[in-house]
Amino acid sequence: MFKIMLVEDDEKIRAIVADSLRKWQYEVVETVAFDSIEEEFRRQEPHLLLLDINLPVFDGYYWCHRIRAISKVPIIFLSSRSQNMDIIMAINMGGDDYVQKPFDLSVLVAKVSALLRRNYTYQDEAMMLRHRGLTFHLSNSSIQLNGTSAELSRNEFIILQVLMRGIGKIVSREELMHALWNDEQFVDDNTLTVNVNRLRRKIAEHGIEDFIMTRKGMGYIVE
Repeated sequence: MFKIMLVEDDEKIRAIVADSLRKWQYEVVETVAFDSIEEEFRRQEPHLLLLDINLPVFDGYYWCHRIRAISKVPIIFLSSRSQNMDIIMAINMGGDDYVQKPFDLSVLVAKVSALLRRNYTYQDEAMMLRHRGLTFHLSNSSIQLNGTSAELSRNEFIILQVLMRGIGKIVSREELMHALWNDEQFVDDNTLTVNVNRLRRKIAEHGIEDFIMTRKGMGYIVE
């Protein structure tokens, strides 16, 4: 579930926006400590920030500048200001979008959804490697295929990542040993064989035989 931090001092607007977003299964944090927004942001670690401009203590531009110094999280400004200069300033300060009050809730939700999808879906895809029906999740060191999953050890993770980032290319035993242990001369050569065979069995148990092939005298390959 995506977490959205809502910084809006108008209680009525805040309640309406929060309720609408929750109906779309977003987690909403309603911030009312307007003198410590940065601290709240650090504590909550939201996926997106909805930020009013006219706020007590410091305005939204100030807080956007502070947050941009520590995070690239998407920021949507909410404001009744309609001058082009306000919009330009909001974008130049690091905002990703600007929604003018009064606004249509469906439009706001659509903008939130689009920004979240743009910023996080592609990142998730970058954290996956896929081949022959196997999905390798780099974020949690696991493989998934045929509806089942299995966790990988540190060594299995490194071996599979090296091989799958070079699909169709033979990777020498020396390359793998260096990736695993940096200085391969102090590691028994059989240790690599044991790790590769264990990884092979784990993949085979979940439905793919011969995922990692041996090229005698050269190394290993995922074709």
